[in-house]
Amino acid sequence: MLSRLASRTSSPAVASRALATTSAPDLFKALAEITPKQQAKFKMLKEKYGDKSLGQVTVDQALGGARDVSCLVWEPSLLDAQEGIRFRGMTIPEVQKALPPASGKKGDEPGPESLLWLLLTGTVPTAEQAASVGKELSARAALPAHVEPLIRSLPKTMHPMTQLSMAVLAMQTDSKFAAAYAKGMPKSKYGEVMLEDCLDLIARLPRVSALIYRCTYKDGKIADHNPKLDYAKNFNHMLGMKDNKEFDELMRLYLVLHSDHEGGNASAHSTHLVGSTLADAYLAFSGGMNALAGPLHGLANQEVLRWILDLQKAFQAEGKPVNEDTIREFAWATLKSGKVIPGYGHAVLRKTDPRYTAQREFALKYMPNDPLFKIVGTIYEVVPDVLTKHGKCACFFPPSSLLPSYRER
Repeated sequence: MLSRLASRTSSPAVASRALATTSAPDLFKALAEITPKQQAKFKMLKEKYGDKSLGQVTVDQALGGARDVSCLVWEPSLLDAQEGIRFRGMTIPEVQKALPPASGKKGDEPGPESLLWLLLTGTVPTAEQAASVGKELSARAALPAHVEPLIRSLPKTMHPMTQLSMAVLAMQTDSKFAAAYAKGMPKSKYGEVMLEDCLDLIARLPRVSALIYRCTYKDGKIADHNPKLDYAKNFNHMLGMKDNKEFDELMRLYLVLHSDHEGGNASAHSTHLVGSTLADAYLAFSGGMNALAGPLHGLANQEVLRWILDLQKAFQAEGKPVNEDTIREFAWATLKSGKVIPGYGHAVLRKTDPRYTAQREFALKYMPNDPLFKIVGTIYEVVPDVLTKHGKCACFFPPSSLLPSYRER
């Protein structure tokens, strides 16, 4: 697949890299075998069941943004109300056990390279196949020359999500799909070239994100990409967290947990919607990030952390200990003031998000005595009861709240 694309490009660098990667047991060969079967399956579904109804839609569902309306085919993941997210049918613990560990050490966390293989192909990769994905992404990690100066020119007061959306749009100048479409690419090749853009984008996001972090919160200095490191470790390296095995394991876990979420939430749906116009992956992904930036979606993670840090600050100022009684008092004070306790309530899930559970287990293993984690753990024990008595949903969803405990010291 890459070699065919390379034959149509005028860039010798792209051509040589493409030819070099196609000899390995790589993702492209796997997808080349799977794609015709998938096309045949969906053709059969359309021909045999195309006129069948999937159910009725109520006015409440229409007013609620199509909640619980079956209107999207998405195979890589499924969000179950009781079990949480499943990746290709596997729960989070099953994924952790089945995928090869990124470090090569049994019992360690798998990396996003192996999960990307799983999501795209539906099969569990071998360690060699996961490594081939890592090499492919590493070969694509360099940013277009104008992107880093753009990020460095942005004001530090600009929200990181706004910076991310702008940086992704700036990379659109390298879109292989847009270039091929402009030259009259046949429809049968759309998928191939869109995959090229998607992999380029995935490969570049760690450096873009690290640059935004280093320029906004640090001194702007950033380590070079290291092709010897895996995806998550490279990201940590550029963030400034070097030689920290625990943080490497945490980042692998975090990236795997948040790599896919059924395809129907606001950011995923926005990405699909923009992409359905044949806009390239950069334009589509930027649209998804803009949706993710909203406080009722991805920004909720920030609001959870803000509430926890406000609690910690208030307790320190008042000399209060962190225990069940004081956190219960703080929670009731929040609710009685007319505010909400962020991190609770979900459109689908009716139990604690298993992504949080996985991170909680990680924290209990690596950082059980961390002050911030102790606060989170006590909140987990106390607040559901408060919310139940208040008549609110008591499901806990703070997937990002553990990460600040690994701030640079």
